[in-house]
Amino acid sequence: MRRRVESSRQLRNTTSLRQVNTTKPKLWDLNFGKQMETAMSQQSSMHFYLSWAKERIDEMDAALASFEVKVGQAKAESRVKTDQLLSDLTKRRDEFQALLKTQAEAGETAWAGAKTDLERQWTGFEAQVKTYFEGAGKQLEQQQATFKDVAAAQSKAWREAADKFREAAGKVAAARTVDVDAALKQMRSDASEAEARLQKLKQAGSESWSVLSAGLAESRKAFDQANKAAWDALKGAGPKS
Repeated sequence: MRRRVESSRQLRNTTSLRQVNTTKPKLWDLNFGKQMETAMSQQSSMHFYLSWAKERIDEMDAALASFEVKVGQAKAESRVKTDQLLSDLTKRRDEFQALLKTQAEAGETAWAGAKTDLERQWTGFEAQVKTYFEGAGKQLEQQQATFKDVAAAQSKAWREAADKFREAAGKVAAARTVDVDAALKQMRSDASEAEARLQKLKQAGSESWSVLSAGLAESRKAFDQANKAAWDALKGAGPKS
């Protein structure tokens, strides 16, 4: 009889231990899920900042390439001025890129502060290009060439951002796919509208760099808004199980 009681107690103890053990993975899974949600939220913010910065670098590279062609074609009297512009703009681009590299592994808080410095560098680059075109007299051919190259860089940035977002969207839980798919669709729609507006400006052949740069600024703003909205849609989304 005593053996039966002891066996019964051992069975109850074993069953109790099994019950306790089965609750631990569930609690761990819950904590892990929360950690993954936080990580994906931070990654979404990082993707937005990196896309924002890369778009500016692509524009700067396109403008520099355009002016490099100009230097090669310029006459002796104008080559010095154009060459100095190219040197100054290259320095600004390099400073922007160096600052970006230092922040590539930083957290969201550090990025928010660094973005202000990056914006200052970008604004200086834009202002110097504007000053050149406004002070160089009639530069219709060069203006159109620079605008065309920068507009192409913007279109490329739109496509790459959409591809990057689609890749990240494939990793989220099915429960959030509706929101994510809607964000991707909206991003592509905004990209098409922005490209159509830039095409109209190219066809119009405006002689004013102010008009052309305003069109680029409008498209750039649309890119930033669409990019942020898309990555915000991923915040709080858990990974696929």
